[in-house]
This record gives sequence, C-alpha cells and structure tokens, in this order.
Amino acid sequence: MTETEPTKRFSKRAENYVRFRPGYPAAVLDSLRDECGLTARSVVADVGSGTGKLTEMFLRNGNTVFAVEPNKEMRREAERLLGAYTGFKSVRGQAEETTLAGDSVDLVTAGQAFHWFDARAARLELGRILRPGGFAALIWNARDHKDDPLMSGYEKLLASYGMGYHHVRHRAHDSDIDIFFADGRELRTFAHSRTMDFDALWGGFLSSSYAPLPGDPHFEPMRVELQELFDSHQQNGLVTFLYETNLYFGKL
Repeated sequence: MTETEPTKRFSKRAENYVRFRPGYPAAVLDSLRDECGLTARSVVADVGSGTGKLTEMFLRNGNTVFAVEPNKEMRREAERLLGAYTGFKSVRGQAEETTLAGDSVDLVTAGQAFHWFDARAARLELGRILRPGGFAALIWNARDHKDDPLMSGYEKLLASYGMGYHHVRHRAHDSDIDIFFADGRELRTFAHSRTMDFDALWGGFLSSSYAPLPGDPHFEPMRVELQELFDSHQQNGLVTFLYETNLYFGKL
C-alpha cells in the first residue's frame, strides 16, 4: 500500500496534525444537542478520527467515544493525547468496516474525513452500528477564501504546489453526501477563525495529505512563497485564517 492511499497518506503527518490543525467551534456541539439529541450519556463513534480533534470535543462532553481510525500513527497520537479520558476507546477500523457491534452507538460522526469514505459502503456499515433513532453527522472546517486576500492567496499556493490537491478538494461532492444521507439531511454552517504565526501556518500546511514532504522538489519553493504570503498580510507577527464549519446531519 502506497503513501497516496487514504489509510497511509497521514503516516508522516500525525505530529503536525496534532499541533497545527484547527479544532471545531462550540456551536457544533450545541447544534448536535439541540437537533440530534446528544447528551453526556450518548455513545459516539467518531469515524476517521485521526489524532482526535473531534473526538476530544465529545470526551469533554462526558461521552463514551469509539475513535475509529485505520492509520497506525494517527491512532497512536490520539491514544497518547486522549488515553486519560475514561470514555476514550481506540479502535482500528474504517468507515466501511468499523469492527463495532450492531446497534451500539447513538451518534456517528466524521470530522474532515468523509471525502475518503466509500459513501455507499459507509452508509451501510454506519447504519448497522447506529441504534434506532440515531444520527450521523459530517463536519468540515472549510477555508473561507471568497473575499479575503490572504485566504485567496493561500488557495492559489495549494493549487500550485499541493500534490493532487484538486482531486482531494473535490472528492466530497454533494452527490456523495446525498448517497450517504439517502433519507435526507440538514446543513448548518458556522463561522470559525484561527490566529497563528508563520510556524503554525507552515505546520498546518504540512499536516495536509497533499503537502509535499521534505526531499520533494516542491517543498522549499512552497515554504518560500508561503513565507512571502504571510509577510504581506501579517500584523504583529500573526495572521487570521477564516473558516466556514459545515455540519451535515441526518438519519441513515
């Protein structure tokens, strides 16, 4: 299996993922409480859980969370960071084969991971593990680059230097979401932002599956151009990244 396959793409990126990827706004949890019946007693399966960015939000809410992740390095980081939570359950599995028991969870989630799923197979498997009346939720932090020069410039750099960026960016088509939520779904969108220095900006890029790794001929030119972009927009050594956090939810 090569590093370009979904379960291997993040093997060399786990540390940067932990340090530099954004979390999710509290409004996501509030919406899941109000519209999906989430309580502290709910059992959650966070599928494609990575290093646990979304998992931890539910653990802090008091939930038991099965963190289902196929990548060994990402799973190890989550175990290191979240192992002290009594509700944390690390699971080697994936959306199409979670290994969890049928009718065992109240909520299935995927944060930033759905574009790697086979929508039809995931719908069957995640529907299998959901209890009657349970919900599924897909969550993305999408960069908001429509009207912001920094965000627009960053997007152009990704298009120039990201390995397969166009393909990754367009994997999660509406048609796949419609296949997954064949019985209908709702969408809620929340504003989100993050202020960072250049090290965090660079580290966040390196955590992406499409980022060139050291030794790649694009690695250093990308760093130089990103530094130039940062310098042209920074204020007191910081820039602000803008996101739209999208929450899709429904029953399977």
